[in-house]
Parts: sequence; C-alpha cells; structure tokens
Amino acid sequence: MSAHSPTNVLLASPDPALLGSLEPVLSTQCARVEVVLSAQAALAAITGEHAPGLLLLDIDLPGMPVVQLVAAARAQTDRPPLPIVLIADTVNQDWIDRLSEGAIDDIILRQAELNYWQLRIDLVMRNQRLSQELESLRETALRNAQLDRLTGVYNRETMLTMLFRETDRAQRSNGAVCLVLFDIDDFGHWNSRLGASACDELLCQVANRTGGLLRSYDILSRPGMDEFLVALPACSPANAMTLAERMRTEVFAEPFHVAGEAIRLSACFGIASSHGRSPVVVLREAEKALEWAKAAGPETIQCFGSNPHPNVSPVTFLSSNGDELLAW
Repeated sequence: MSAHSPTNVLLASPDPALLGSLEPVLSTQCARVEVVLSAQAALAAITGEHAPGLLLLDIDLPGMPVVQLVAAARAQTDRPPLPIVLIADTVNQDWIDRLSEGAIDDIILRQAELNYWQLRIDLVMRNQRLSQELESLRETALRNAQLDRLTGVYNRETMLTMLFRETDRAQRSNGAVCLVLFDIDDFGHWNSRLGASACDELLCQVANRTGGLLRSYDILSRPGMDEFLVALPACSPANAMTLAERMRTEVFAEPFHVAGEAIRLSACFGIASSHGRSPVVVLREAEKALEWAKAAGPETIQCFGSNPHPNVSPVTFLSSNGDELLAW
C-alpha cells in the first residue's frame, strides 16, 4: 500500500491459503492487519470502537450472508464510509450491480497475483480519499453559502429560511418567535472617519459580542451593512426586551478597540413577535419598530405595537476605565 494506506485493515476470510499469502504482504506495507474468520467477528470489528479503515471481505465467510454484513457496514453512519473490497472466485452480475450502486468498492478474484491486489487496493483507498475531500469541499461550500462572509453569522437568505422553520415549530407548539433587529447608530460617520477595514473589524466585534449573549438555539444574522437580526425561539416580547437591554449595555457600553482607537458605538433596537404569523410580516414589523427607535434617537429600544415615541435616556461617551473615546 501507499504512504496513505489505512492503519487498520480488516481481513475477513476463512481461506488459509489466502491469509497465508495476503497477510504478510499487507503487514509489510505499514498497515495494521486484523484477521477474522467469521462474519460475527467481522461485524464486531466493524461496529467496535476502533473501526477498520479497509475491509477485505471473503464471499465465503461463514456466519451470515455477505450481503447482510455489507449492509451492516454501510449502516455505520456516525463515521466515514468503510471501503469494502469483496474477495470472490468469480464475478457475477449481482455483485457488479452492487459495485455500480456503491454498496461495495471493488471485487478482486481470489487467484489474482499479489501485485494486482496491491494495485487494486491502492486504487480503492485513493478513490476513498478523493471522495472524502470532495465531500468536505461540498460541505464547506454549502456552509459558506449560508453565512455572511465578513462576520460569519447567517446571511439574510439563510435567516429567512430558518425563520420559516422556526415559525412552523412555534405553530405546532403554540409558542412564539421574537425578532430583535438592531442598527448601529451613525455607522456612516465611523466608515468615513476610520475607513472600511476598521469598520469591518467593528462589525465582526459586534457580532462576536452579540453571539456571546445568545442561547445555543438562538439565531444571529446580518441582513444589512450595519444591521443585525436575532431570532429568539420560545421567547416572549418581555424577554426579548430584556435581551435588547442587555445588548445595549453589554455589547455597546464598553468601547471597541480598532486601528489604535477606542470607539464608543450605540445602536437602536426594534422588536416584534410572531405567534405563528408569517416571518415576512413579523420582519416588517421589526423593521417598523426599528424605524420608530431610530427616529426617537440613539440607544432606543422599541417593541412593535407599543408607544412609537418612547423616552430616550441620554447617551454618554465616557467609559468607566478612562479610555479616550471618539464621538461625533
């Protein structure tokens, strides 16, 4: 085998001649070889804690039909797929069909020369590595398509998809989903003052601080340049208001440090609750509540359906540790 060979090969065969010729060859190629003589022993090895990286399976293995053993090996979905090479005296149409379906990875005739065995096993393992690399690339591409490239939180399209799912769940449980939409106050000023790179770092820090306040099943997204949206399953408007208050103090009260500067940001918050209604409608309500909040002034929190002109607390730009803060 090549340098990338599996560390654990399971050779399942009752054939003494095959074991006598094949096991030494496998062992000299830096692979740990485990030999079993029955289907029951093979099944125990396949499902055990230290699963093999390759299964060489004799069609004459006693104890249970080989088809059943292959199915059991393929059922191990909590680990990478196990490459299976079938050892047979002849190749029939049934096994050719299973090969084309991916139930097995190759068929090698028992009487094949040892160098041929080496070639085919290396090919199986190379294909396995390529398949795993492609799957990893596919998962990465899918994950990247769901995320905002700058902050790593969900993008608007993914958030809407997840909101429909959470709304369906809330309808079944007679629960609610609250939205907290917040917008950083006068972010254009900081973009002009500090530049795009520093402001990108500010947005990442805001996302990180916000994520630290959320539950594991809450959802954070960035639907706009300086806007963030938090979806709170099984949350009442009162609790959403409490979270917004925490965000106002714990996310924005402490200065952000970028480009050698201590930056004091603030934000306005709009809150809306679904109670099983369309996420699109609820999102519009959160946008309206945010519009009211921004009209009232920095650091305002507004819940849709309440007084659109709340009293606004004064904004301070001094930190408790004496940092020199930029202001406008």
